[in-house]
This record gives sequence, structure tokens and C-alpha cells, in this order.
Amino acid sequence: MANSELDLAMLRQWVDKSEHREDHINPALAAALAATIDGPRQPQVGDALPPLWHWIYFWTVCKESEIGADGHPRRGGFLPPIPLPRRMWAGGRLRFEAPLPIGAVAQKTSRIASVDVKQGRTGALAFVTVKHEIGHDGRVCLHEEHDIVYRDLPQPGTATVAPKAAPTDAQWRRRVDPDPVLLFRYSALTFNGHRIHYDRSYVTDVEGYPGLIVHGPLIATLLADLLAREMPQAVLREFSFRAVGSLFDTEGFELCGKPAADGKSASLWAQNLCGELAMQAEAILA
Repeated sequence: MANSELDLAMLRQWVDKSEHREDHINPALAAALAATIDGPRQPQVGDALPPLWHWIYFWTVCKESEIGADGHPRRGGFLPPIPLPRRMWAGGRLRFEAPLPIGAVAQKTSRIASVDVKQGRTGALAFVTVKHEIGHDGRVCLHEEHDIVYRDLPQPGTATVAPKAAPTDAQWRRRVDPDPVLLFRYSALTFNGHRIHYDRSYVTDVEGYPGLIVHGPLIATLLADLLAREMPQAVLREFSFRAVGSLFDTEGFELCGKPAADGKSASLWAQNLCGELAMQAEAILA
């Protein structure tokens, strides 16, 4: 699909579209995520919600009749109706202003910040950036920019992009062996119906991937969790991440990281067992 087939002017009508939601930061969901990622402790009511765990709240809930072929809500609601079939969480930037307590009633405001279209090596690409603010009791606790990328299916004969090598100087490492149970549990916790994470026949036969895809936000959550395990006293102020490649349930992967010499930041990344980079992240500490 060429850029000309994507009506950018029409899609940009979604810029500044907004929605507002309220949710209870349910301790049962936090406990379920702690179990899913083998967290070292059980979160309690009143504890600060760990970084990136807000993604298991503020579900997008729509009727079964409103679900598209890929398991996501049909396009054209809050997000623009981009016709490209592949939809992925490409990255994001977060700034933490104050703790979000487990047990609180929180509010989330989301706004479409930008829509753009480009031509990549594998075809047309569309990018949507959404800005979120989450808070409670009238105070914003978290600012987030969330990048979504849409792309076409690869055409026969399309050259594959060479994978990027991961850094080799990690000081922290943790191996994760993803399986369908892990991916199902995270999909359930986020009420994410995207079939690439649990429907093997769909992801291999329709979208052409070699296996079930590990969720981008799950990988980012595990990287933030690695930081918390290695630097338990550190307070995370900013976190940015970018997906570079995909991880699949067909093999394990490693979470890696290293602190800066001054202890004020840390570099984090996820890589497959061949040493190919899948996600890179940067953490700024208080």
C-alpha cells in the first residue's frame, strides 16, 4: 500500500480527539501482575503502584460485535481508521510526578497528539502518538506519550531488515522464557484481545510471524522491574523505551541493563538468545 492510498488529511482529523476514563487501582489486579512476572513481593493497598503497571488498568471495553479481525476494537473510534493490517506498540516516554496508590480511584485523560504516514523499506507505515495523563485527587501522577505503528503485510520477495546487535556490557541480566500462559495472563490483565499474542494460527498464517509475539508493554514492564530488583531504593522519574525487534514464544530472551557511573540513570534492553536487540530503554532516577 503506497502513501497515496492513505488519506493523511482524513486521518489527521483525529488529532486532538480525546477521551476520559476513571478506574479503581484494584489491588487484586496488581497482585495478579506481580504473580505473572514472578515479582519478589505482594503489593498492598496504599503502596505506590510500580512503574508501568498502570497499563493493566483503564481497559478499553467494547462489545464482541465491535471487535475487528485482529482482535482489537474496530478502527475509527478513538484511534483513527488506519487500514494497514499490522498494528504494534512501538514505544513511549513516561514522566512520573507522584506515586499512584494501589486502592485509589484514578482518572486518565488521553488525547491523539499526532498522525503521520511514511514509506519504509517494507511498505507504508503510519504512526500515531497518544498523550495520556493519569492522576487522582486532582493531581497528575503520570504523563505518558505512547507511540503506535501500523504497517502493511510483507510482500513476497521483500528483503528482511538485518537485526541490530544488542550491547555486550550488561551488568544485570535476567532470563525470561515466555510461553502461551504468560502471554495469555498479560493479555487478560490488560483486556487485550490482539490475536498476535495468543492465537498461533492467526499470527503465523495471517500476519506471517514465526510464533506468538511477546507484548511490547510486557517487555517494557519487565525492564522496569529489572531496574527495581537491581536498584530497589531508586525512584524512577522518567522512562523511555523503543521496540527494535520482536520476541516470540519460540525461545527465551534476556532482560539486561547497566547503571550510569553517577547512579542517576540506567540503560536497559531486551535481547533474544542470539544477542539481537528487541527493545531498548533509558531510565532517569531521582
